Amino acid sequence: MNHLYYGDNLSVLRNSIADASVDLIYLDPPFNSNASYNVLFKGPQGNESAAQIEAFDDTWHWNDSAESAFGEVMRSGNGNVAEMLRAMRSFLGDNDMMAYLTMMAVRLLELHRVLKDTGSLYLHCDPTASHYLKILLDAVFGARNFRNEIVWQRSSAKGDATKKMAWNHDIILALAKSDNSAFHPVFAVKTDEYNGRFRLDDKDGRGAYRLAPLDSPSPRPNLTYSYKGYAPPSKGWRVNRELMEKLDAEGRLAFPKSKDGRISRKHYLAEQDGRKIGDVWTDLPPLQSGQRMGYPTEKPVALLERILAASSNEGDVVLDPFCGCGTTVHAAQKMDRQWIGIDVTHLAIGLIEKRLRDAFPKVAFTTHGVPQDIAGARDMAQRGRKDKNYYFEFEKWALSLIAAQPGNMGKKGADKGIDGRIYFGSKSEGTAIVSVKAGDNVGVAMIRDLRGVIERENAAVGIFLTLTAPTKPMVTEAAGAGQFEMEGFEPVPRIQIVTIEQAMELRDRALRLPARRDDTFKKAAVEKDTRSQGKLDL
Repeated sequence: MNHLYYGDNLSVLRNSIADASVDLIYLDPPFNSNASYNVLFKGPQGNESAAQIEAFDDTWHWNDSAESAFGEVMRSGNGNVAEMLRAMRSFLGDNDMMAYLTMMAVRLLELHRVLKDTGSLYLHCDPTASHYLKILLDAVFGARNFRNEIVWQRSSAKGDATKKMAWNHDIILALAKSDNSAFHPVFAVKTDEYNGRFRLDDKDGRGAYRLAPLDSPSPRPNLTYSYKGYAPPSKGWRVNRELMEKLDAEGRLAFPKSKDGRISRKHYLAEQDGRKIGDVWTDLPPLQSGQRMGYPTEKPVALLERILAASSNEGDVVLDPFCGCGTTVHAAQKMDRQWIGIDVTHLAIGLIEKRLRDAFPKVAFTTHGVPQDIAGARDMAQRGRKDKNYYFEFEKWALSLIAAQPGNMGKKGADKGIDGRIYFGSKSEGTAIVSVKAGDNVGVAMIRDLRGVIERENAAVGIFLTLTAPTKPMVTEAAGAGQFEMEGFEPVPRIQIVTIEQAMELRDRALRLPARRDDTFKKAAVEKDTRSQGKLDL
């Protein structure tokens, strides 16, 4: 069964993920070099809008939480990690980088715990902190279990790099839990250049082939023998006599005319998987604008497919504890793996839910940590009346139902009557203001207030998102606001009342907006059934 968790991944790991239950972990944790890690939204012109949410805004600073996490690592029982983290603190001091490494250390210990003995972990980072993380991973997993430092070229060189060379790659650190960890070689897509190397053809129906030497690259005295009058290479053959005879019987050897020449082996194009991939990946192009779901640090699905193909099998459990817009769980679902995704923002959870249901209409998964029915929504709202933190969580969750951008940067403070925004129109020229109400008592004055806000903000539409059903006077007042018209589209009500129950059932379909701009929660293309497809050619 597949699971999507809302919440702090440290708590979810400790409370919900069993020991040795995961086959593959991929994580792309944020750092302050990319302050917009959890900024899901852009404004109409593509700039960071006032609706951005930075869920980790306070996480990577040295504070009481970082000190507490440091203490947990010291008491973890893993002496290697404790000593390494203590040494890092002595060198770095109490700063943002140290806070980041401390928060990562306590999570890496939990990730190591939940990983099976046959499992692997891939940690995606940039050069800002990859060297520190490599040392931490050596302490957690043991240096002998380090497998690769993968360099992924994520973009071409930028023209504005004037004081240094352009940063256009990321680092992916790959580690195994043990010598038993699964691994499958992966291959690049066959290109015209690759195919062109197979120039020979005996016209025997096997197709094009190329010749490869049978000389051993290192001395092999036990493989030094003559074959059919041909002397062995100075270092011996690559294969023993039995295999040489088998290749000969199958017509896979090419004999030179001169006995002084070397026997070669025929490699047929039709039997090759392609160029075997090493640890420098330059063949996976970055996402183009038409492919993006709208998440700033979004990764191509092909990148995750390659990782999953290399270190997991069908039916395995794949975990992403910082799952963002859900590329990992998308790839896992596509490749018939089970998956677990965790994120700390309601907006990310809503994006992933929509993405999966758009791409895989028959997908089945359970979302944890958010209301699953109207009773759960009322319970969340009730807690919010006692604790403002819960209220803001309710508000963010309610906005995520209709894919609205938070109107106050997702933070506490005066919202000026704007809880959320939605951009629409073919050129994003329209704006809808969202007002969220979680109380039991709603009245017509609230509709008038919303009408005043949209007039003040020069907005096109107002959305009144309410937990409690509206009264008849409220419905009448909303209808009295008239309709909004945009050229080329059907008119829509200027004030729309949507209940939480309707939003839970219909999501953004509960709204009536002309050509909604939906870059953030862009509709994912429906994926074809991959269960019958052969080996992935990545």
